[in-house]
Amino acid sequence: MISRTITYKEKGIMVNLYKTLARPHLEYCISSRSPHYAKNKELLEKVQMRFTRMLRVLKGKDYYERLRHLNLWTLEERRNRRDFK
Repeated sequence: MISRTITYKEKGIMVNLYKTLARPHLEYCISSRSPHYAKNKELLEKVQMRFTRMLRVLKGKDYYERLRHLNLWTLEERRNRRDFK
């Protein structure tokens, strides 16, 4: 939905939209809190991978470089940090 409706894809705007619209849905899933199968983790992580590929500024970089550039964590890292708090 974000890629179809937003024409001005500036990095800061896109990250805010992702954090507001998409990530809460991913984190609400029971699979993200306690993934039973690796394939469930991979499916949830693919959504974030797809988002990071939308940004033209980050073309040619691998997934972890894109995350570092956007100051985002993988969903598993976010889950682990939340468990320690």
